[in-house]
Amino acid sequence: MGRSHGKRSNTRDKFAKPFRRHGMPLPCKYLATYRVGEYVDVVADSAIHKGMPHKFYHGRTGRVFDVTPRSVGVEVNKEVNGRIMVKRIHVRTEHVRPSRCQQAFKEMVRARDAARRAARAAGEPKLIHEKRQPAGPLPAHIVEAGTGGLVHLEPKPYEFIC
Repeated sequence: MGRSHGKRSNTRDKFAKPFRRHGMPLPCKYLATYRVGEYVDVVADSAIHKGMPHKFYHGRTGRVFDVTPRSVGVEVNKEVNGRIMVKRIHVRTEHVRPSRCQQAFKEMVRARDAARRAARAAGEPKLIHEKRQPAGPLPAHIVEAGTGGLVHLEPKPYEFIC
C-alpha cells in the first residue's frame, strides 16, 4: 500500500519544538507589530494549528505585503521548474518572527552615518573608506623566548640496518 503525502507529512522533526520550549506561545508573540515592507521569518509553531503555513515555507524569509488583525501576508520566493516565483501567503502572527537578515547591514549604516557626522563636525571633507574593508593582517609583535631558551629540533639521521 502506498503512503500519503499530506500537508504535514515528514514534519516530525521540522515542526518539533526545542527542549523545554513546548506549549503555547508567550504573549509577546501576539503583541509584536509588523509593518508592510519588513522582513520576517516564517517559522511554523506546532502548538497553533490555525493559519499554519505549508511545510515548504517553514524557515523561509519573506517580506510583509499585507497586515490584518490576526495574520500577516508574506511574499516568499519559491523555485518552480527552474524559475523563481514570488508566492504570496497569509500566515497567522504566531508563525512569524522578525528577521535578523538586515541586522548587520543596519548596524553598518548607523556606524557609517555616525562617522560621517563626526567628520563633518570636525571639518574634514569626506571619509575615504566608506565601504566595508576586510580584516587586515595582525600587527607585528616580538616572540619572547621562555626561561629555558630556544630549543633546536631536527630529525634523527637515517640509519640503514641490514
